[in-house]
Amino acid sequence: MKRAARGSARAKSAGSDSGTQTTIDIAPLPNAVGYMLRRAHLVVVKNFMTVCKELDIRPAQYGILTVIENNPGLKQIDVSLALGIKRTNMVALIDALQKRDLVRRVTVRSDRRSYALHLTPKGKVFMSRLRARAARHEEEVGAALGPHGRQQLLSQLRTLQERLPPIVSDDEI
Repeated sequence: MKRAARGSARAKSAGSDSGTQTTIDIAPLPNAVGYMLRRAHLVVVKNFMTVCKELDIRPAQYGILTVIENNPGLKQIDVSLALGIKRTNMVALIDALQKRDLVRRVTVRSDRRSYALHLTPKGKVFMSRLRARAARHEEEVGAALGPHGRQQLLSQLRTLQERLPPIVSDDEI
C-alpha cells in the first residue's frame, strides 16, 4: 500500500484484484488521537533511527543510557520505573547494552537480587556521540513542528501522561 496522504482520510492502495488503483477510506482514523499519535510516533522513531543509524541504537536504549548516565548506580528496577519499561523488557534491553560493553551491572550489597547500573568507560564515550546525534534528531523534529509547535506538543503530551493511567504500574515491574 502506498503512503496515505498527510491529514487525509483516504489512502491509495497499490491496486485491487482488477489491477486498478483504489482509494481506501480510513476515516475516522485521521481524527483519532491514538491513531495520529501512533503515526507520529512511527515517523519520529524512523527519524531517530536514521540519525543514529551508525550507532546502532534504539530510542528505548537511548533513554536507558541517559538515565544511567545522569544517575550512576541507580537500581535496574528504578530505571524501569522511571522510563515505564516492564521488568522483562528491561532485562533484555540491559543485556543488549551490557553485551556491547556500554553498561555494567553491579550487585547491590544490601539486596543481592538487585543490580546497580553504571556506564562503562566505553559507554561514557558512546554517550557523548549519542547525545550529539539525539540533539540533531530533536532539531529535525523541532524544525518540522515550528518554533512554538514543539513546546505546545510537549505540553499536550505531558497533560495526557498526567491525566491518564500510567504506562506501567508498580505491580507490573
